[in-house]
Amino acid sequence: MRTTVTLGSTKITVNKNGFGALPIQRIGEEDAGRLLRKAYEHGIDFFDTARFYTDSEKKIGLALKDVRDNIIIATKTGAQNAEGFWKDLETSLSLLQTDYVDIYQFHNPAFCPKPGDGSGLYEAMLEAKRQGKVRHIGITNHRLSVAEEAIASGLYETLQFPFNYLATEKEHALVEKCQEKNMGFIAMKALSGGLITDSRAAYAYQAQFEHVEPIWGIQRESELDEFLSYIENPPVLDEELTAVIEKDRRELAGNFCRGCGYCMPCPAGIEINNCARMSLLLRRSPSELQLTEEVQAKMKKIEDCLHCGKCMSKCPYGLNTPRLLEKNYKDYKEVLAGKPL
Repeated sequence: MRTTVTLGSTKITVNKNGFGALPIQRIGEEDAGRLLRKAYEHGIDFFDTARFYTDSEKKIGLALKDVRDNIIIATKTGAQNAEGFWKDLETSLSLLQTDYVDIYQFHNPAFCPKPGDGSGLYEAMLEAKRQGKVRHIGITNHRLSVAEEAIASGLYETLQFPFNYLATEKEHALVEKCQEKNMGFIAMKALSGGLITDSRAAYAYQAQFEHVEPIWGIQRESELDEFLSYIENPPVLDEELTAVIEKDRRELAGNFCRGCGYCMPCPAGIEINNCARMSLLLRRSPSELQLTEEVQAKMKKIEDCLHCGKCMSKCPYGLNTPRLLEKNYKDYKEVLAGKPL
C-alpha cells in the first residue's frame, strides 16, 4: 500500500497524512510547536493552514522555519479583491517565516475566481506566482457547483473539498474528475468534523484513492500518534473496518450538519455549527463537557431563532437548519432529563 500521494500536475509528493493546522489555534505556542515538530520528525511533510485560522500560521513558522525546504505548506486567503489578496499573502509569508507558499488557495469563495471576472483575484494570484511567492494555485470549497467549475476551468492545480467515507456519489465524482484532469485533491473533513471516530477506518478508506491527500485536524498528541502509527502499519480495509464504515453510513448518511460554520454568524447569536450537530455528538462521542452550564446556555439560544432563513441560504449542503436546530434542542433536553437518545 502506498503511503505517499502525488498532487497531480504540481508533482508534489507528500506523506499520506496531511497535518490540518486549524485545531492548533486552540492550544498554546509551546504545545503546538511540540506537535508540529513531532509530526515533522516522524514523517509528516504536508501542513495545511489559512490566514483565517488566527495564529496557526505563526505557530507553523515558529516550529518549522529551520526545515522549511523539507516541507510543503499550503495556506489560504479569503480575500474578496486584489488589495486584500496581497495583504493576506504578505501577512502569511511573514508569519510562516518564508518567502514562498507551496500551494496558495482561495478559501471557500462563493464563486470560482477567473481572469476577467472583475475581482482581480486570479490576476493577483498569477502575479504572485510570477514573483515566486506562490508556487502552485489551489482552491478550497464546500459547494459542489464551485468545485466543478474550478475543475472544468483548468485554472487550478489543486482542489480541497470535504471527502470521507460518508461522501455521496457527487463527491466521489469530484475525486474522479480531479484524477482525470491530473489535478491534486486534498481531502478536508476526513473525519467529518469529529463524527467519524475510528481513525483506522477513515485512513483505510482514504488509502484506496492514491491521488487523494487527506488532512487530519490535529490538536492532541494522542491524535497525532494514531496517524503516525499508520505510516509504518497502515490499516487495511478488511471485514472489520468495512463493517464500521457501513454502520456509520447507516447512522450518519443524509441531512446532518458537517460543522463547517459557513452559516455563521447567526443574527440571533446561535452557535449553529455546534448546536445543529449536538445530537450526533451526544450519540457518538458523549462527554460531560457537552452538558456544562455554558453549553446548556448555548443550546437554549435556539429558542431565540428568528427563522429568518439566512443560515439556510448560506448552507453549502442545502440543509433546513432551523428544523435541524429544533430537533437537536429537543434531543438535548431529553438527555438533560436523563432520557437516553
